[in-house]
Amino acid sequence: MLSVLIPAYNEEETVARTVEAVRKVKGVAQILVVDDGSTDETEKQARLAGAEVLRLERNLGKGEALNRGVPLLTQPLIAFLDADLGESAGELEKLAAPVVANQADLAIAAFPPVKKGGGFGLVKKLARTGVYLLSGLCLDSSLSGQRVMTREVLNAVLPFAPGYGVEVAMTVRAARKGFRIVEVPTSMRHRVTGRDLAGFCHRGKQFRDVLLALLKELWLR
Repeated sequence: MLSVLIPAYNEEETVARTVEAVRKVKGVAQILVVDDGSTDETEKQARLAGAEVLRLERNLGKGEALNRGVPLLTQPLIAFLDADLGESAGELEKLAAPVVANQADLAIAAFPPVKKGGGFGLVKKLARTGVYLLSGLCLDSSLSGQRVMTREVLNAVLPFAPGYGVEVAMTVRAARKGFRIVEVPTSMRHRVTGRDLAGFCHRGKQFRDVLLALLKELWLR
């Protein structure tokens, strides 16, 4: 059985569709949305869609939102999903399959290629290179927040790195501890970060957080 943890910040337009899609997935026993200090109706929409909600009074960032939600998870298998997946969150069943079948300990969703309008790939290259240098594992989807893992993996990679560094740090720690990690091709889709000012700011924060997370893992080596 599967617990699904969804961190969300100002996702009132998508979180309900994401939760509704997850509810249809076989084996899902718990859906927990961590509302990371949203200023819109994210909490309300998540509850109406049928999720449990943990409301944080202020925005703490993705990594800390996950840290706060983990103690409330009840099932032996754990999934992390982004709140903006919408209907494509139904691909969770495909993502979970290798872990359910005991063919992997950690499954990471690979998204279809973005054609146009996305970021410039610098953060992805940093993550891929950093994960390889620190763990010897070559992955194309180190930044993907869509993951399914065993409880053993979860306990081994806690606590999560701050902000957007959570995925690369999680991947490095799991690989170093010898867990079986696979990438699963999916049709998941979410909001694409564009090439406008907001997109540049987002990518800048992401690059900073990923770099800091990798440096910390290097120091802990």
